[in-house]
Amino acid sequence: MTQREIIEEFVEKLIRIENEKKLLQDEQKDLFTSYKDTLDIKAIRAAIQIAKIKSRLGDSEYAMEDMLDTVEKKISLS
Repeated sequence: MTQREIIEEFVEKLIRIENEKKLLQDEQKDLFTSYKDTLDIKAIRAAIQIAKIKSRLGDSEYAMEDMLDTVEKKISLS
């Protein structure tokens, strides 16, 4: 394979991946849109984000919960 052919192959694969990502983003947007009348979309997005954070924390989740409780109390007093 020539250098030019390798570059063309690479670019074709990259464009395919980018197109697939765009399709998935559109599908995700449509999913949220289809549930906007039955779910609080902001709340479900926040819940998903929190769940992802907790899954990354592992054993540190308990320490984070304590810290979060303290921070939430402080913020609600301000």
